[in-house]
Amino acid sequence: MAGQVHFREMAGTTANGITLLEAVAHNADGGQVATLYFQPGTDPKHLGFPKRAEVLSLFTIGGAPVVRLSLPRKGAFALSFAGARVEVTPAAPECRAFEGLDAAAALSNGEGADTILQWLAFNAEHQGMNAAVILDRTRPGERPEFDAALTQGVAAMDRPMQVTVLRSHHPLGKQDLPAEGHPFCAPAAPGKDRMEIPPPAPWSSPIGALHCYEIMRDRFLGEARAVANVEVHDLIVDDGEDSVFDRAVAANGGVIQLLGQTCYPWRVRNNDPIRFADHICVQFDAAKPKSRWCIAPAKAPEKAIWRLTRIGNADPDLKTPGRFYRFMNLRHPAEAVSLIVPKTALIEDDRLLELSKKTFGHKPVRVPDVSPKKVQKGRGRRAIVTTMKNEGPFILEWLAYHRAIGFDDFLIYTNDCADGTDDMFDLLQAKGYLQHRDNPFREMNLKPQHAALAAAGEEPIIKDAKWATCIDVDEFINIKVGDGTLDDLFKAVPDANMIAMTWRLFGNADIADFHDDLIIRQFTRCAPEFARKPHQAWGFKTLFQNAGIFKKLGVHRPKGLNPQLVDDICWVNGSGVPLPESMYRNGWRSTVTTYGYDLVQLNHYAVRSAESFLVKRDRGRVNHVDRDQGLAYWFRMNNNAEQDTSVQRMIPRVEAELAKFMADPEIAAMHAHCVKMHRAKIDELRATENYSNFFAELNGDRMRKLAHMHAHFGSNVFLSGPECVPDDVLARDPEEDFFFTVEKGETQH
Repeated sequence: MAGQVHFREMAGTTANGITLLEAVAHNADGGQVATLYFQPGTDPKHLGFPKRAEVLSLFTIGGAPVVRLSLPRKGAFALSFAGARVEVTPAAPECRAFEGLDAAAALSNGEGADTILQWLAFNAEHQGMNAAVILDRTRPGERPEFDAALTQGVAAMDRPMQVTVLRSHHPLGKQDLPAEGHPFCAPAAPGKDRMEIPPPAPWSSPIGALHCYEIMRDRFLGEARAVANVEVHDLIVDDGEDSVFDRAVAANGGVIQLLGQTCYPWRVRNNDPIRFADHICVQFDAAKPKSRWCIAPAKAPEKAIWRLTRIGNADPDLKTPGRFYRFMNLRHPAEAVSLIVPKTALIEDDRLLELSKKTFGHKPVRVPDVSPKKVQKGRGRRAIVTTMKNEGPFILEWLAYHRAIGFDDFLIYTNDCADGTDDMFDLLQAKGYLQHRDNPFREMNLKPQHAALAAAGEEPIIKDAKWATCIDVDEFINIKVGDGTLDDLFKAVPDANMIAMTWRLFGNADIADFHDDLIIRQFTRCAPEFARKPHQAWGFKTLFQNAGIFKKLGVHRPKGLNPQLVDDICWVNGSGVPLPESMYRNGWRSTVTTYGYDLVQLNHYAVRSAESFLVKRDRGRVNHVDRDQGLAYWFRMNNNAEQDTSVQRMIPRVEAELAKFMADPEIAAMHAHCVKMHRAKIDELRATENYSNFFAELNGDRMRKLAHMHAHFGSNVFLSGPECVPDDVLARDPEEDFFFTVEKGETQH
């Protein structure tokens, strides 16, 4: 028996802004039971039914009302749509045509006939599928060439295949989204916040009428032997002895899960059509599988409801799930694969390669080979790259500390300094302590920190380092194991090639005035280790081996993963616990399950004294240059909840290194000059009304109290700023157990 294709249209209508998408009527006791499927968002209060009709049920699926009516007579009937009389001629069910068949309930949204024919043939050969109902999202009559090609192709198949293509006279997509083929609608597409989004296209946007599966069941598939909910770009690739249809029939309750993995090409050859066989890659860090289902209608509960990802009112048999691949470039046919998925996430999949070569006879474009860089044996050199502006008084302590724990090389970028910072670095460079560069951010048209890191990647001091990191002058690597040195840290995690150092936010310890003394001696109040809020509290910086796994430097961690080398990553947190793969590409902050401080933490002295913070605010940021560092920033970063003096065991070694610097008269004089300039800037700012008031507010009772209360606040409090905290909350004891938050508003900086 040759395969057959039938084309059907939904029995919908519209009036007064109300759209009925489909009506299906089954004969019952001389009359009929009609099920009405309305457009999502329809208010049932505006619907009127015949006087002799009985409403058997009214429920919604994805915001779309579904109404079952018992009517005394067969055939057409009248409804009221917001007062307008509408004649409805319901569609007759065709379930007998699919009785006993193993069918797919699928959506098509722009895929060509060749794709659908290959989909039918593959699932027929490998799963015994012999029927399909395809809800085609195009308008009736819009693709006659497609209809002809599909009809001809199904007729030529070497096995029986019953196909019905169903179309609607009304759009079924989400009203506010562009066409589903656009990268914005691809789940893993990078840079959505920077995309120019096309206007809404409900005829081709992602499906919004989520009761479409109930429509397919009601009109066509209610008597099928088994039905698999897969898209026309899904191939069921399952190693089970029985097909997914057989397993659904055998399952308790007649329902099994189908679990899908998205897959992508590495690249499609120029001018070639996109094929199933081009897809040879998966995301190494993909989220949980796509969930679909396969159901045996005769065994399923009577009240089962067919939904997008699950069967309502039914529990699937979880012992024998089916597996499928979702071939993403067929639904999202972008010019480049990188528009719909970060290529840094893609690795080759052996099963897909086998499918491409052996099943489809294709020669796909392979992922290029990348060899890791040979890591130096022995100790190797350790380097820091950083950016600074007007940080003169704090330079020597920071250098002394990190020399004391085992760093060898420092690459410093500065810009627009007015306090002697750049002169200090020129002097230190001349004496062989570090390398100093002017920040090329203007020539590169980048933010200062990003420009510096881009330039630093080409510097021998970074390229030749065994270990490197990017930290700021207000960050101190506090190693808690052994004697507090890098050697001790590396011994504690001998297999690691990346170490995430989570911030511990240190506040001003209620110190108002600037003193030329060690930062690590003055400021000992900080956030607790378990500090989920604000968002910045658990940011981290990364100490990493120069192994070629990543392509470039990043602020918080190296960036541009070579996914071919993902298995070479051994990235641990500050307690030596491996980080999950989900962190490898973009992770920059710790979470409840990934934070750790047992071996190392990054002491972050973001505010220092209130006087020094005036200068910091006046200077501006090196990364978020367009954001003020005002009261809201101070509120977020000034946490004085706990005492932590663990870093102070390093003070004798830091003072010894400082003594070497200060023994040089030129360095000592330059430091004194920087301190003098910092003091002068403080005095200048405090002489203005704006900064005088700001300084008073920083040191007022309100802000001091808030610095001990962070643990009680939700994220929106830190986004909204300290003004949102009412006096009655402020009056509470920080030792109490309470929680306070506000509605999300405009973010304050």
